[in-house]
Amino acid sequence: MEMHARRTRHTGPPIAVSVVMPCLNEERSIGICIRKAHKGLSALDVGGEIIVADNGSIDASVEIAERLNARVVREERKGYGAALIRGISAAKGDIILMGDADDSYDWSEITPFVDKILMGYDVVMGNRFRGGIMPGAMPPLHRYLGNPVLSCIGRIAFRSKIGDFHCGMRAFTKNAFTRMELTSSGMEFATEMVANATLLGLRVTEIPIKLYPDKRDRPPHLRSFRDGWRHLRFILAYAPDYLYVIPGVGLFLLGLLTQGLLIGGPVSFSGVSLGPNTLALGSLVTLVGFNILNLGVLAKALMARRYSRVRTRFVQWMHRRFTLEAGLILGLALALVGTSIDVITAIEWLRTFLGPMERTVNLSFSATTMIVLGVNLMFSSFLLHMILIGSSEPSSTALHHHGPREDEPPLKPPENDGPKDYLLE
Repeated sequence: MEMHARRTRHTGPPIAVSVVMPCLNEERSIGICIRKAHKGLSALDVGGEIIVADNGSIDASVEIAERLNARVVREERKGYGAALIRGISAAKGDIILMGDADDSYDWSEITPFVDKILMGYDVVMGNRFRGGIMPGAMPPLHRYLGNPVLSCIGRIAFRSKIGDFHCGMRAFTKNAFTRMELTSSGMEFATEMVANATLLGLRVTEIPIKLYPDKRDRPPHLRSFRDGWRHLRFILAYAPDYLYVIPGVGLFLLGLLTQGLLIGGPVSFSGVSLGPNTLALGSLVTLVGFNILNLGVLAKALMARRYSRVRTRFVQWMHRRFTLEAGLILGLALALVGTSIDVITAIEWLRTFLGPMERTVNLSFSATTMIVLGVNLMFSSFLLHMILIGSSEPSSTALHHHGPREDEPPLKPPENDGPKDYLLE
């Protein structure tokens, strides 16, 4: 397929492009958006439809939409994401364009989005920071702090090149929507789409887009801190390396180093004495670090089970090397070594007729830590085994990263992905 695919006139069904607008009391702007969307579809010269996903409007939004030949679907479950999932699920087009119904985006300028889809991309994001933010279109808190910071965290967490995670106007294929399996009902739906698309290895890019002041005469549905936290919460939950693995490894190694330094007894450096109290802290840090790391391993296994195309080296190693028996043996060995040390210490205590045992305090701390680590490892091995047996082993040809960068040339579109009736090879 040529990079700049040509479109032929589509005079009838099936519908090629579906425009989806979530709506909650948008009577001042919904008509403007629908008229612009009709203009945008006419410029594409393909079969199209406009869907308004109403989320419980009590004004004239629905009447206006129906009068302007938009198809209205209703979603009782409240939330931005819930309305969009309902509208997109009802769409008949092979290409979906979603955007707000408050006239903050120019619906007549949708051709660049569709052109990118025709070039082979699965998801096309708008970028308001590259396209231009008109005066009064975005609050300073969102423009200079909220959106840039959350987008930066998202890029790091998901190894994505997308610069604007929260732009409301974007396009994607119906096939990509099905594969992404989006579930978020709130504003974090926007982040979930980018995360899932990246984790699944879909071809994602972005184009500059302008943001205009909206036409609403009511307070915005967006709540800065509540919705900002929901975005951040989602990112952290979907980034086990940064939430669990890296902090867990750091704490675990720090704890082991402390215990290794003090296992033989108190030490002093330049007049600073480190004794049992420091060792107790080292034991605590070791156990906390191991448990965080343990949760990270389980989280990565769960994500690999959900996203079958996620192929990190660690996940592949777990599939090839980890067995329940190996985890049980290692955990049992740690517990037995720790128990043996405690038994030897107890025998020595009895031989001294229950006398003072200050010289074995440090060793007992380390032994107890080993017992707890061993028991924890044995039981968590059962849970990891349960997760892994429910997922298939990765193939040797699977991707080892999160998919192609947005600046890489797109791959050939998969079969049954994208409009067939108006693409010419």
